[in-house]
Amino acid sequence: MDIEYLQILIDHPKIKVPNHDSWLYNEPISITEIECLESKYNGGQPFPVALRELLFIAGKRCYVLDYGRFDSQEAMQQGARRWLTAYGRNFSIERPFFVIKVYDSDQFLFVYLDEDPVSPTVYEALLYESDEPWIRRIGWTLSPFIRRQTQHLLNGHDLF
Repeated sequence: MDIEYLQILIDHPKIKVPNHDSWLYNEPISITEIECLESKYNGGQPFPVALRELLFIAGKRCYVLDYGRFDSQEAMQQGARRWLTAYGRNFSIERPFFVIKVYDSDQFLFVYLDEDPVSPTVYEALLYESDEPWIRRIGWTLSPFIRRQTQHLLNGHDLF
């Protein structure tokens, strides 16, 4: 797969953890796994380009995203959807979406799959939020968001 938008992840396959001796690194998933996810979550249509690149480079592990305790993208997608049900919001996201980062069990970052075919906007779902809107746009599209987070780590700042 050619990488056009997330070259920064290729250029920096691992990053030293600020103030520690350990390193963070990315770990990919296969094209076959990506296609299975596309089939299940996007009706067989390809994901937006930046999301495909992200999964291809760092779908199993990504140093700028937290996949929580989940051992696969599929498990993370199912987990976040269970949280929606647990908070009574299971019918609130009516468009196709894909979770890119999870926090605890009550919030996650995601992209809508029917938006920009290159780099969709990143949204945050705050399931515990009683006021509307509980879904908020974070102000970045996916590729600049990943680049910004990576640069933040490269500058020695902690993301978490």
